Amino acid sequence: MFSGSDTGIGHALAKHLDSLGFVVFAGVLDKDGPGAAELRRSCSQRLSVLQLDITNTTQVKEAYLTVSEKVQNAGLWGVVNNAGILGFPADGELLPMSTYRHCMEVNFFGAVEVSKTFLPLLRKSQGRLVNMSSMAGGIPLPRYAAYGASKAALSMFSGVMRQELSKWGIKVMAIHPSGFRTGIEGTAEQWDRQEKELMENLPADTRQAYGEEYLLGLRNYLLHLPSHCAPDLSPVLGSVLHALLARRPQGLYTPGKGAYAPLCIFCCFPLWFYDFF
Repeated sequence: MFSGSDTGIGHALAKHLDSLGFVVFAGVLDKDGPGAAELRRSCSQRLSVLQLDITNTTQVKEAYLTVSEKVQNAGLWGVVNNAGILGFPADGELLPMSTYRHCMEVNFFGAVEVSKTFLPLLRKSQGRLVNMSSMAGGIPLPRYAAYGASKAALSMFSGVMRQELSKWGIKVMAIHPSGFRTGIEGTAEQWDRQEKELMENLPADTRQAYGEEYLLGLRNYLLHLPSHCAPDLSPVLGSVLHALLARRPQGLYTPGKGAYAPLCIFCCFPLWFYDFF
């Protein structure tokens, strides 16, 4: 069962596992949207599209009942918490509290609720729980305070659950990809709305401290963000598939160029060296 299957990694994974013959439950934010329509059009009858806004407790429970009815005593082999949001990339002082709350609501609390709800089905099958964190969830990256904090919380949750659920044979993995074009980047309208909220809530002294040129540069950074993200999702798909199917999966995966080296530097070197790097 995947969340966030409308676009990006979740969408590609749902298609790929369906092509391999698996029974797939693809949770989407909008069951009437183009992503859901594409899954219905291109995939087999084994794939079920589920309306699943992970911040909506009722939808999470309804998705659980639907899946439980279909798998019955066999249980569910895997849950992949893939749904997530980026939020406007800006300095932590500049971000409004609503951005912090929204990132935590989707990237952390939503994933936790899905995990807790579906664990009875994973216990039946001694299955897998895979949480899509981020490179920013393992190391501090400038302009990703809200996003990184929410993903770091998800990574810590994954580590604790890996220890606690092992008594039932459930394996828990976290994925820390580097930059990929997944659709999480959002639309121009979403960015305009978030940028407007950010600028309107800035105190005058903060605006003066950063300067108008720097604040305008945030938009340029955002516009160039996709050019720094890899279009080929295959490293991430490979990591998730290994986490789901390998006999001995890794606790942590770091797919993508540059995902592993900064984590090693952060963990093994003095902090001043990492900050300089």
